Amino acid sequence: MTSRTLYLFGSAAPPVFDVAQVITDAQTKGWDVRLGLTPTAARWLNPQLTELERLTGGPVRSEYKLPGEPDVWPPADAILVAPATFNTINEWALGLTSKFVAGVVAEGIGKGIPIVTMPCVNSAYVRHNQFDRSVAELRDMGVTVLYGEAGFKPHNSGEKNPYPWPAALTALDGFGSRR
Repeated sequence: MTSRTLYLFGSAAPPVFDVAQVITDAQTKGWDVRLGLTPTAARWLNPQLTELERLTGGPVRSEYKLPGEPDVWPPADAILVAPATFNTINEWALGLTSKFVAGVVAEGIGKGIPIVTMPCVNSAYVRHNQFDRSVAELRDMGVTVLYGEAGFKPHNSGEKNPYPWPAALTALDGFGSRR
């Protein structure tokens, strides 16, 4: 099987704690996974970062590299942004790229890399007008947004529902090597 590189980006929402199993599941499907995290998610997973680097075979990134430094990851064949918080969805849709994850996925749209995202937000956040605008904007730019019946359904604040990781990985099926 031809190796396919998946950039898996996670935001600071409780499903990010499942990322080791998600990496393993993606590898079973033939993906060479590289893990990127928002700064808060990296802080949450700090005790696991060494193990996550061993699992992926590369550095876990949460910051931009310095100008002139070589890329430490191979080019992406696909990107999965999950869990994607209210903040990540809005920053990305608005083109606010001060954070590594938002910057890479914003650029990924322009590069034509297939991108799937699945939000993880509570029902209070989705009442904010910007959220629906951001979801629509990402879809208009060609991003597969797994939100609603075919993906993540908002929950009440404090409520714990299973995150539909299998839907996110299934959405990547069919994205082959672009190299």
